[in-house]
Amino acid sequence: MVKAVTATDFENEVLQSGKPVLVDFYADWCGPCKMLAPTVDEVSKEMESQVGFAKINIDQNSGIADFFGVMSIPTLILFKDGVEKIRLVGVQPKDTLINTIMGNINE
Repeated sequence: MVKAVTATDFENEVLQSGKPVLVDFYADWCGPCKMLAPTVDEVSKEMESQVGFAKINIDQNSGIADFFGVMSIPTLILFKDGVEKIRLVGVQPKDTLINTIMGNINE
């Protein structure tokens, strides 16, 4: 399940999480974001025991997007132990998401 987070709970839900968290930076008006969302949902159901999944609306939480240097959306950032491990920009196929996550959560 992909949990919606805001600037208020970002640190607690993402940076202080006990497991890696993939964050989808998106906007409601973004076509590619809408294309990517079902893939992220699907991957979240398959990997929820290993990884947390969150999404943050950059229009409503621009400070977080600015802080992490999100310049284009959709942007996916995998955080582990409060640190950015990997960043993907644009629509990604399911296999790429899974392989990228798996390659970075066990380091």
